[in-house]
Amino acid sequence: MKIGTVKELLNHEYRVGLTPAAVLTYINAGHTVYVEKGAGVGASFTDEEYIKVGAEILDSAQAVYEACDMIVKVKHLLPQEYKFLREGLIIYSYFHLAADPQLTEELLKSGTTAVAYETIEDSNGGLPCLKPMSEIAGKLSIQQGAKYLEKPFGGRGILLAGTVGVERGKVMIIGGGISGTSAAKIAVGIGAEVKILDISLDRLTYLGDLFGNSLETLYSDEHNIQKNIQDSDLIIGAVLTPGAKAPKVIKKEYLKSMKPGAVIVDIAIDQGGCCESSKPTTHDDPTFVEEGVVHYCVSNMPGGVPRTSTIALCNATTSYGLRIANMGLEKACKKDKNFARGINTYKGHCTHKNLARSLELDYTNLFDLMED
Repeated sequence: MKIGTVKELLNHEYRVGLTPAAVLTYINAGHTVYVEKGAGVGASFTDEEYIKVGAEILDSAQAVYEACDMIVKVKHLLPQEYKFLREGLIIYSYFHLAADPQLTEELLKSGTTAVAYETIEDSNGGLPCLKPMSEIAGKLSIQQGAKYLEKPFGGRGILLAGTVGVERGKVMIIGGGISGTSAAKIAVGIGAEVKILDISLDRLTYLGDLFGNSLETLYSDEHNIQKNIQDSDLIIGAVLTPGAKAPKVIKKEYLKSMKPGAVIVDIAIDQGGCCESSKPTTHDDPTFVEEGVVHYCVSNMPGGVPRTSTIALCNATTSYGLRIANMGLEKACKKDKNFARGINTYKGHCTHKNLARSLELDYTNLFDLMED
């Protein structure tokens, strides 16, 4: 198979879909790899490193798209990239299509196959290709939240760790999955007072066993969210429904009862955000203030640490990409139905139930299409 990666165009997105190590893995398996000139520079991978492992460097994204059967990316396509879509092309990337109906329409219209990292599942129902970025985003959420709590950045002027004779900052994390748990580890580690909420009692039991008395676990319902948000300095939104829009668990009306200068970091912004007042921001202009509350809603948080993120991402995604390259998409899906849940669009059809439900699209069973 001919596989390629291109330079990401999203604001301050420095990650790249393939590291030189990942390229070597594909080449050793008998495939050809094309890399757009300069694609890896933002993550500190030079063209020479790619050439050394056997990749061919092409001058433009268009040349890579035209040469390849599968494009490996990091983020969704921007409108200027829609012209590269075509029938039979496979794009393997993060898509978060429930929050992007325009891109979904373009993928369906073109017949492009979208293999979404964020909906590939493992045998335990986990999301192995989303996990590394969720971990990084969770850790960054506390780092960024702590910064924007500082007065020069518009916050309350709170040190999360507190100091001798002064109370600690209060952190409320909504969602106890991978990103929420990673946020909790950092928040607890720096000495903040932490509460974590989730709708799964089994997950709360696990978190209680993991953290002991270093944090408080609460059932995530409207009453507990509304009550505890009033006293919190930093709120982390870490809610996820795979393939679907994030539920709006923080209502706009709650903002009026929050402390002036409190901070919300909405990790779920890729999926539309879990706060009604959230809207996507960029690394150039990461925050806005509504009702006196600072909102940090950068949609590509891990892009700020591209070297770490790129390596972690490829560690998780390359083995699945290699299945597609070695076996072909159809055979790879039939062999592993958990992997098949990563296919969001195929031959002009929406093949993921949660996505179809979110965007009110017709859903088609992937395996019915593969039988035709």
